[in-house]
Amino acid sequence: MPFAEGASINRPPMFDGVNYALWKIRMKIFMESIDMGIWDALFSGPFVPMQVIKEETVKKPWFDWSESEKKKAQYDSPAKNIITSTVNMDEFFRVSQCNSAKEMWEVLEVTHEGTDDVKRARKHSLIQEYELFRMQSEESIADVQKWFTYIVNNLTRLGKVFDKEELNIKVLKCLDRSWQPKVTTISESRDLSKMSTIALFGKLMEHELELKRLKEQKIVEKRAKGIALKTTIEHDTSEEDDNPEHDGTLSLLTRKFSRFLKRKNRDRTQQRKRYSKSNDSNSSSYT
Repeated sequence: MPFAEGASINRPPMFDGVNYALWKIRMKIFMESIDMGIWDALFSGPFVPMQVIKEETVKKPWFDWSESEKKKAQYDSPAKNIITSTVNMDEFFRVSQCNSAKEMWEVLEVTHEGTDDVKRARKHSLIQEYELFRMQSEESIADVQKWFTYIVNNLTRLGKVFDKEELNIKVLKCLDRSWQPKVTTISESRDLSKMSTIALFGKLMEHELELKRLKEQKIVEKRAKGIALKTTIEHDTSEEDDNPEHDGTLSLLTRKFSRFLKRKNRDRTQQRKRYSKSNDSNSSSYT
């Protein structure tokens, strides 16, 4: 299970060489939660007190450091300790020879994010992915938000700057045609330059839930109408079977048909007798 150590807020996130981008964000949050000076030491490099002697800037002797300078200079040590405590053996060997937390961080960054040229190529690829981003069939708004946020966050880390309105317009344009009425409503009633993208996705999710509820209600109503129609048909059939007038009419028709059949049989019998007599008389005339 990934990041199982996250159950403790006092334990830094572990890194085994996978999902560096996520680990990088969590490390920044963890260090800042302990002391902002730790993250500053990692980002800016270790603090070294300096002094000017004969118009030349040189490192100040340690015994001349003030208490505040000593405290600020010590932030590099916990930063290095946190990094080396969170990486596996392979990653530890990459950074073990570094002299500062900043050097360690840069080694890991180049290893897992690449050089400036690699970052630039990655940035161009993500920009193209961002421009072509569209909602796919059968995708939910949550799916769209997840993938869209992934692209934007990675571009932001690579130096791409977005404003709220640009992101919101992009989200609305990426939705499929079935969302057009809601897109028009939001565009006309909301100031997209002030609305956060998270709030926009919240509105879209709310509308999606309402559409789902109406669809389920329509299915239930259709099913209920089908059951009611079937019950009506069965009831009408049952009434016909139980109706005395219907039974009387049916009996009358049955009796008339029986008399018709008897009459037909009687006529047929008489016809056969006449035919037989005629044959007998013809036979005697030929003898």
